[in-house]
Amino acid sequence: MSSAQDKTGYGGTPAGGRTAQETGQYREPAHDVSGYGYGGAGAAETGFTVLAGALMILGGLLGFFEGLVAIIRQSFYRTLPNYTFQFNVHGWGWITLIIGVVVAAAGVCVLLGQTWAKMLGIVLAVFSAIANFLFIPYYPIWSIIVIAMNVFIIWALASGISRRQTA
Repeated sequence: MSSAQDKTGYGGTPAGGRTAQETGQYREPAHDVSGYGYGGAGAAETGFTVLAGALMILGGLLGFFEGLVAIIRQSFYRTLPNYTFQFNVHGWGWITLIIGVVVAAAGVCVLLGQTWAKMLGIVLAVFSAIANFLFIPYYPIWSIIVIAMNVFIIWALASGISRRQTA
């Protein structure tokens, strides 16, 4: 090794026998937003969290438009005469529209790596699943798809929070 290599710390030991951290040449390994290294044990968890955030944004936007349709054109959704849970379509539309905006905003914050948004996303996904369960008589296939999507979102966000706290 030349003396130039020893002074810069490249090649064997850093200059003066100091560690790389002491000389300021130590660099943290690359990490993604979740705090896990790329391709490591948390890569699948990170992918599922990103997918959950994207699904929250998509579900929130769809909920927004679903509510908007109910507000603008109340006759679009048919009311059932003997259904246990009776809804005012206009009021249901406003609730769905507002929740859709909140879910989409929480999805953006999940993609930004905010832990509070993951917890809020779990709560909102539970409420969305319950609301879509009540919506089954109106649009059964769509409601079941949204319930399944909410179950995945709950699982992905909950597993991401638990792994992050134990790591």
